[in-house]
Amino acid sequence: MTPVEYHLHLPETITCGAVFSSPHSGRDYPAAFLQASVLDAVAIRSSEDAFVDQLFGAATDYGAPLLAASAPRAFVDLNRSIDELDPAIVDGARQLGSNPRVASGLGVIPRVVSEGRALISGKITMEAARQRLERYYRPYHTQLQDLLQTSRAAFGQVVLLDCHSMPRDAVANASGLFGRMPEIVLGDRFGSSCDNGYVEEIEGFLKQAGFRVARNTPFAGAHITQAYGRPSSGQHCIQIEIDRSLYLNEKTVTKSDQFEDVRASLSGVVAQICEMTGWPMQMAAE
Repeated sequence: MTPVEYHLHLPETITCGAVFSSPHSGRDYPAAFLQASVLDAVAIRSSEDAFVDQLFGAATDYGAPLLAASAPRAFVDLNRSIDELDPAIVDGARQLGSNPRVASGLGVIPRVVSEGRALISGKITMEAARQRLERYYRPYHTQLQDLLQTSRAAFGQVVLLDCHSMPRDAVANASGLFGRMPEIVLGDRFGSSCDNGYVEEIEGFLKQAGFRVARNTPFAGAHITQAYGRPSSGQHCIQIEIDRSLYLNEKTVTKSDQFEDVRASLSGVVAQICEMTGWPMQMAAE
């Protein structure tokens, strides 16, 4: 069975200007990749945004598309620039200036998973890296661009919700509502990727649903937010990071007993976002 490039979930009719994307929830691990890894089948999934696509699956019920990765983040990271190649993992790659993501092993072809654990011993060839990018990276971003262009043409503007999860340890030192650890971090690259009015509304929806919310710390948004957030052109992007411990057993990468409750709460937020972006359709030019 040939692996798919991505998973695209569409409503019967697109009725709003919201697009949901889950670039790190891919879990189709190639057998050869697993065999080559020095990690076991659970550890290799530790950087995966496990089941985030399912948490936001209600998008299609409310008239919005949902694009989800098929390839896992450990294999190819769709939330990086295509030229963020790490010379320490890709043979022949050139160092392009100082890039903290690449330096830490988290380039477009990752060298490590969480806690800095190496994926493989040695390097892969440049050709192998290019095959991953051509097979998964380019098709995902081509499809995402098409969804954004279609919605922006139809509604005059579009809001991309870039959906992720974060390890609980990542927010252990971050203060949220009343000084407590945030459960969700919204990233708009400090106001540059999304109109503040939309960010405020989405933050309000999340708080009404009972979540503690912070902005931009410790996650302000990475490549997707930077590349696709162009508010002056009517294209907005906001990153949503959810504390994995709310719905996941992080050690076993399995759903916890709270999964359905969290999904239900987020489904209500998704409905509100879709209602917020239910702008009138643009009239075609005469």
